[in-house]
Amino acid sequence: MRLATLLAFLRPALPLILGLSLGCSLSLLRVSWIQSDGEDTCMDTGVNNGLFAGKMQQDTVPGERSSQNDEDFKPRIVPYYRDPNKPYKKVLRTRYIQTELGFHERLFVAVLTSKATMNTLAVAVNKTVAHHFPHLLYFTGLRSAKVPHGMALVSHGDERPVWLMYETMRYIHQHFGGDYDWFYVMQDDTYAQAEQIKALVTHLSINQDVYLGRAEEFIGGDEQARYCHGGFGYLVSRSLLLKLHQHLDSCRNEILSVRPDEWLGRCIIDFLGISCISQHQGQHYRSYELAKNADLEKEEGEDFQAALTVHPVSEGTLMYRLHKHFSRIQLDRAYQEIQQLQMQIRNLTSLTPAREGGLTWPIGINAPFVPKSRFEVISWDYFTEQHLFSCPDGSPKCELAGASKADVSDIIEAALQHLNSRYQPQLRFYKQQLLNGYRRFDPTRGMEYMLDLLLEAVTQKGHSHVLAKRVSLVRPLSKVEIIPMPYVTEATRVQLVLPLTVQEVDFVSNFLDTFAMNTLDTHDNALLTLLFIYQPYDAQRVSQLDVFAGVKAMVGELEKRYAEVKIPWISVKTEVPSQVKLMDIVSKKHPVDTLFFLASVWTEVNTEFLNRCRMNTISNWQVFFPMHFQEFNPVLMYHGEQASSSSTDFLRDGHFDRHAFAEACFYNSDYMAARTKLAADILDRDEVLESMEVFDVFLRYSGLHLFRAVEPGLVQKYMLRSCNPRLSEELYHRCVLSNLEGLSSRSHLAMALFEQEQANST
Repeated sequence: MRLATLLAFLRPALPLILGLSLGCSLSLLRVSWIQSDGEDTCMDTGVNNGLFAGKMQQDTVPGERSSQNDEDFKPRIVPYYRDPNKPYKKVLRTRYIQTELGFHERLFVAVLTSKATMNTLAVAVNKTVAHHFPHLLYFTGLRSAKVPHGMALVSHGDERPVWLMYETMRYIHQHFGGDYDWFYVMQDDTYAQAEQIKALVTHLSINQDVYLGRAEEFIGGDEQARYCHGGFGYLVSRSLLLKLHQHLDSCRNEILSVRPDEWLGRCIIDFLGISCISQHQGQHYRSYELAKNADLEKEEGEDFQAALTVHPVSEGTLMYRLHKHFSRIQLDRAYQEIQQLQMQIRNLTSLTPAREGGLTWPIGINAPFVPKSRFEVISWDYFTEQHLFSCPDGSPKCELAGASKADVSDIIEAALQHLNSRYQPQLRFYKQQLLNGYRRFDPTRGMEYMLDLLLEAVTQKGHSHVLAKRVSLVRPLSKVEIIPMPYVTEATRVQLVLPLTVQEVDFVSNFLDTFAMNTLDTHDNALLTLLFIYQPYDAQRVSQLDVFAGVKAMVGELEKRYAEVKIPWISVKTEVPSQVKLMDIVSKKHPVDTLFFLASVWTEVNTEFLNRCRMNTISNWQVFFPMHFQEFNPVLMYHGEQASSSSTDFLRDGHFDRHAFAEACFYNSDYMAARTKLAADILDRDEVLESMEVFDVFLRYSGLHLFRAVEPGLVQKYMLRSCNPRLSEELYHRCVLSNLEGLSSRSHLAMALFEQEQANST
C-alpha cells in the first residue's frame, strides 16, 4: 500500500528524473572521449615542412594543440579590476578603433648601411622605394654619422657587421616589437619591389613563427639547416622576433661568425629550431642574383621579371635603372589588366536590362553624377592656356599659374598622345592652339575635361591639314590612401583664447556658462584666457567706468565656485583689433608647447570638439581650422514661432560658415615659427598685419598641413556680427558675406520676399 502511494506521488516527476540521469550520463561519456590520449591527426607539423619536427613535438604537451594553430583573433573577455587602495583616475578612451583593439601596423623595414655606401646606395634606396613603405629606418655602425636629407638613421657606434645586426634586432624589438606584424631586413645594395613585398605580407598569417627569404646552406653545417641570405632581404614575423629577443645576448656570446646573416640564421636555428624557408602558405619569396656588368635590357627571363629583390646593386645609377625597369613592367601589367577588365565589362553589359545603353564612358569608371535639383548641377569652368575664368577669389578672370597650369599642360599632352596612338601611322598630330577648355570636378568619378584643339594633321606622305577637334578626358579618382600621420593623444591640455570687444559683452554670459558646464564640471583638461579689447576712449576712463566690469565679476564668481580654476585676462588698447596682433600678445605669455584654441564669444565649447581639436592638431605637422555650423535667423525661418525640438533635420536650420576663420587650433611653437618668417617678410610694416588673420599667416609662411573641415560639434546661435570697417577690404568682405549667407536658406528668403511683395501690393 505504501509502495503504491509512493509511486503514485513520484509518477509526475519520473520524466524529469530520467532526463537528468540520461543527460549526466552522456556528459560524463563525452568528457572521457575528449580527455583520451589519442593523437590529433589534424595537428600541423610546423611551419618548416617537417624540418626539426621531432624537436618541436617533444616540447608539445600530448592532448593539447600548438599555440601556432590557434586562430588569428580569438575573442576573450578581460575582467575589469580596480585596486580600491589606489585613487580613482579618469580613463582616457582612444579616438581610433585600431588603437582601442590593439591592432598592429603591417610592415616595418630596416635597411643596413655603412660609411662607404650611405651617401650613394642608401640615398638611392630612399629615393626609389622608401616612400612606398609605411615605416623605414636606416641602421649603421658609425658614430655621430651625418644623415642625408630625408632619411631617418640610427647609429649604433660599432662597425662590426655582427654587432650591427645584434644591435639592430635588439633596437627593433624594443621600439617597434609591439607595433608591427612583420619586419623586413635588407641591405642598401639590394633593390626591392616595395609594392610586391607589401602584397606578400598581406597573404601571410601573422600568428606563426616565420623566417622567410632566400634559403642558403651553411658552409660545413647541417644539410637541413638554412639561413636567409641578407643580400636578398628576409622577413621575420612578430612572434618569432618576440621569442628571439631573449636569446640575442646568448647568441652574441656563443656564436662566432663573420657574416651577420649567417649569425642571425644560426641563432634562430640553435635556440628556436626554425630554419629559413623560401615559400610559406603558397607564397614564394623570389629573388634574382644580378651578374657583374649585367645589361638590364637583355634581362628578359621569367626569374628576373618575377623577382621581389635583386642583388647585388653596385652603384646608385643601377638602382635607379632597376627601379625604372620594374616600374615599367608593373605599369604594362596594370594597363593589360585594365583592358581585360574593360572587355569583361563590355561583354557583361549585353546581359543587363539596360544592355549597351547602360555602358558608361570610360568603361569601368562610375557614371556621371545626376543632379536632383538645379542647385546640384555641377558647372563647367572655362579656361585657356593663359587664363582661368573661374577664379578662387571670385574675380571673373585670373592668370593660369601653379598647379592649374601644370594640370592644363598635362591633359593637353595626354590628349595628343592618345590621338597619335590611335591614328598612327596614317596621321600624326601637332598642337597649334587650345581654342576652348572646360573642366569640372565630379565627386563620383573625378575631374572631367573637354578640349577644343586646333591641330595640324600630317600624313605619311608629308601632306598637312589644319583641323579643329574636340576631345573629352577624365582624370579618375585614384585609390584612396591613408596618409601617415604622427600619433597624438587626448591628454593634451587645450588653452582657450577668447578675444572680447565691447560690442560682444552681452554674449559672454552664455559662453562662460557653457564653458563651465562642459569643461569645468567634467574636469576636462582645458584652460581659458580672456582678451579684453579696449577702445582708446574706454581705456582712458577705465578707472571711472570699466566696460568689462561685468565680465570680470562673472569670472570672479566662476573662480569662487571652482577653487582650483584660475581664469586670467589680458587688457589690450587698440582701434583695429587685428587677430594676428592679438595672438602675438597671447603667444608671448605661454610656453612654446601650448595648444591654443582661438575661439569666439558665440562658440559653444564642448568635450567632443576639444577632443577633435587635440587629435587634428599635430605639432610641427598640421593646424586645424574648423568651419562651425551657423544657425539661420529664426525670424525668417520660423516667422517668430518656436522651432520644433523634435526635428531631426539638423542641417535644415543652418549652414556651415566657410567665410569665418575665427576658430582655430594650433601649437604655439608652430605659430611662432610662421610669425618669424612673416616678420622677416614685412620688415616692420605693422599695417600689413591688419589685413591678415591667423589662417593667412599659416597659409603663406608655414609648410604645415592646413586642415580645413566642417565641424558639427561647433554650433553657434544666429547673431548679426558687427563688421569692423577699419580692417582690410578682404576681411570686411568676408564678414559681410558671412552675415548675408547666415540669414536663411534660399527657399525661406524667397518666401520672405514673396510675402513682402504681397504686403506691398495690398
